[in-house]
Amino acid sequence: MTARAAKRSAGLLLFRRTDEGLDVLLGHMGGPFFAKKDAGAWTVPKGEYEPDEPAWEAARREFREELGLPPPAGAAVPLGEVAQAGGKIVTAWAVEADLDLTAFRPGTFTMEWPPRSGRVREFPELDRVAWLGLDRARALIITAQSAFLDRLPGHSG
Repeated sequence: MTARAAKRSAGLLLFRRTDEGLDVLLGHMGGPFFAKKDAGAWTVPKGEYEPDEPAWEAARREFREELGLPPPAGAAVPLGEVAQAGGKIVTAWAVEADLDLTAFRPGTFTMEWPPRSGRVREFPELDRVAWLGLDRARALIITAQSAFLDRLPGHSG
């Protein structure tokens, strides 16, 4: 019996400086499982990739797929990896950018819903995105991903 390799995701954590401190761009996970959840349902825009794809390229591709917006140019600061509760390994980079969200158009996925109904429905990968201050972001982000907030450039907390 061989162990399955952990799934891997890569993403970009955008941040901007405001008079109140740092804001980060997070997305609320779409689909029926997260529709009524707030805490623990927000994530760095990210997605899975195969072992033969470089994580940095996957992070940029997934940003475009998840938000429908081009990934911003600018220096990327590696934030390392975290292991989420389900075992998925997430790699992220921080990019300083003040992205206009008015053109946000999420990618979609399909799944059978309701379960065992035989009906396949389409849902947005992220049903909304928002700029959040660090305290608010920490209260909403998937627990393991909060480590990325601690690793942000200019973060003093």
